[in-house]
Amino acid sequence: MGRALSSIVFLIISMAYGLASVKQSTIVVAEDGSGDFKSIQEAFNAVPDYSKNVTTILIRPGVYKERLLAKSSKRRVKLLGEDPHKTLLTYDNFAAKLNPETGKNYGTTGSSSFFIEADDFTAENLTFANSSGPVGQAVAVNITGNRVAFKNCRFLGFQDTLYTKGPQDDKSKESLQYFENCYIEGTVDFVFGAATALFMECELHSKGDGYVTAASTPQGKSYGYVFINCKLTAANAAISAALGRPWRPYSKVVYINCDMGEHIRPEGWDNWGKEENERTVFYAEYNSQGAGANSDKRVDWAKILNKEDVEEYTKEKILGDWAPFNR
Repeated sequence: MGRALSSIVFLIISMAYGLASVKQSTIVVAEDGSGDFKSIQEAFNAVPDYSKNVTTILIRPGVYKERLLAKSSKRRVKLLGEDPHKTLLTYDNFAAKLNPETGKNYGTTGSSSFFIEADDFTAENLTFANSSGPVGQAVAVNITGNRVAFKNCRFLGFQDTLYTKGPQDDKSKESLQYFENCYIEGTVDFVFGAATALFMECELHSKGDGYVTAASTPQGKSYGYVFINCKLTAANAAISAALGRPWRPYSKVVYINCDMGEHIRPEGWDNWGKEENERTVFYAEYNSQGAGANSDKRVDWAKILNKEDVEEYTKEKILGDWAPFNR
């Protein structure tokens, strides 16, 4: 009876998200063996390469400890869970850990629990984690695909939690990423990378001293990170965090209508020890609120936007003709 009810719930969720209106196939993953596969990676492997149709992978509640890879050939995949607090996708590699296959450390990229290379990938109602603990760089999700979106998801870790890697080494490629109603936690640089990424109504939770972002926006990109109607929180009152520091010289980060806790440093931003970065980055805010919204104390090389400036930061202008979760 329980399994039957769970299947009905999944069907209702699928129909609610418009999946029945497009040509698609569905794979069910359940750790208790009641689905098509017990492993999420097995489900990815079963997705047809370069498919023009949507493949929905329904993940039943459970803890799935796997090092996952959605290869570039596995396009148009939708991961769908019932409740992000009941469905955890996790692994525990970290940068300084020895890779037994190579005899070398995994490094930051290699530490990733989940590699998303595929385009047109979406995920809803899931938690993604790196469960290695406070041991340095340890990535939960590493995204290089284009048009990758998350809704009602959680990203758990410490340093380097969410790697929006994007076109780090190829400026001709695009990596648009979208996060809606998501929770992202960490300490140092816990949102970092080169992608153009829009965060709508997300919570950014600092678990220790550090930096919320470390963007590496390629030179010439119109947008880097844009946070709209987000909330910046901290684990306790003693924590001190900056809004961002530039991993690369042309880093772009903008906060619009965001509520900032008292843990945000009055100066707001850090130049990563390089004064020359102050001339190339684009760091800006508009209508910041809360105890950490000290616009009059920000570094003089960051910007406070006006209403006319903010008109350039609409969802349509940032993402172009891509409309994630459009029903």
